[in-house]
Amino acid sequence: MSTAPYALTTKTALAFDDAVARVREELASEGFGVLTEIDAQSTLREKLGVEMERYLILGACNPAFAHAALELEPEIGVLLPCNVVVYEQDGSTLVSAVDAERMLSVVGRGDLNPIADEVRGRLAGVVARVGAATA
Repeated sequence: MSTAPYALTTKTALAFDDAVARVREELASEGFGVLTEIDAQSTLREKLGVEMERYLILGACNPAFAHAALELEPEIGVLLPCNVVVYEQDGSTLVSAVDAERMLSVVGRGDLNPIADEVRGRLAGVVARVGAATA
């Protein structure tokens, strides 16, 4: 399992499709909608002819936090939405979410910290609850 410093990651007992459904539910419970969905496995198979395990990128957005951040820093849109990934690795299903504190730290604006802290906390909760779910 990855220990990337920019991601909040957990392994779940759920099968891939069940994990995707649970991530969507948990995101909604935290006020996030899924704006984009990228099936990396399918795209890379089609474009490059390569095979890989299932890998789905969900672009999640909480409108209130996005609006607040955009009001402070219009260019912050290049860092949005917050990606949450469900993927298979060595027979296990994993869920990773971007660490919003790390991501927004590149902007260098302290007034964004409360937004980053709140988003990180909510995404960490999503990841933790999916990780604790049983099949």
